[in-house]
Amino acid sequence: MSDEHGRQVVVGYDGSPAASAAIEVGALLFPGAHAWIGHLWTPPFASEELRKRLWTGTRNINVFVEAIEREGGREADRMTAVGVMLGRAAGWDAEPLVCRSYGGEGLRLAELADEKQADVLLLGSRGLGGARAVLGSVSDMAVHYSPRPVLVVPHPLLTDEYDALAAGPVVVGWDASAGSEAALAAARRLFPEREIVLAAVDGDEGDVPETVDGVTTVRVRAGGGAPGRAVADALSVVAAERKASLVVVGSRGRTAVRKILLGSVAMATLHRAHRPVLVVPQSPVREAE
Repeated sequence: MSDEHGRQVVVGYDGSPAASAAIEVGALLFPGAHAWIGHLWTPPFASEELRKRLWTGTRNINVFVEAIEREGGREADRMTAVGVMLGRAAGWDAEPLVCRSYGGEGLRLAELADEKQADVLLLGSRGLGGARAVLGSVSDMAVHYSPRPVLVVPHPLLTDEYDALAAGPVVVGWDASAGSEAALAAARRLFPEREIVLAAVDGDEGDVPETVDGVTTVRVRAGGGAPGRAVADALSVVAAERKASLVVVGSRGRTAVRKILLGSVAMATLHRAHRPVLVVPQSPVREAE
């Protein structure tokens, strides 16, 4: 089945179970999309096993480097081909995108998504939370720098979370900021046939209208703890109660500084939600206003 909306997705693929699961999830959220399966070929350009086999001593260092380049390239192509096969089996029009990278994988993937003018950059996550969630991971860096929406898929998903992917509603975090307006606009554009629920968490300034542009709002009570985490946990509760397919948040809320900080609503939701999270950046035009 082809995507009548012509969705285009760039996927960060490294052969891990989390990356493979992200392809499966992405195909349910964007059925029939065109997908670039992106693999970053990073130093030392080959697996440890290959390097050990190829090493012949310091006198033949040039030969060793040439062999690393050759075998590493073949390994990268092989791994990417597996991702393409998974994407096509899931119903995508998938093609490989193999690139060299010298570090900063999250930034490079964000650049690739922008170069391809993709609707979404899709990444898998091992779902690290709390003290184990380290700023600087591939997904965090991509969210920092991507001018395109970034969808991060936690791994693993439970059965009810997986079952909600195909047709579940979309929960959008709402605080009447430019960031939340961008999130709502992206949700409507990317998921025009799905129900959208605006979740406004208690503690936001001002009154929350019953509807915004025809979309029903739900007032949610936040618990204690750090503000970003409290809001993220409240959004997760709404998503679970509504059997949502994913949660959508803006990269910046009303009170956030220009740079996304660990502990903000967007980053806390990435690390604490048990459903896919779409982080939507504000457009340069809107940011300049």
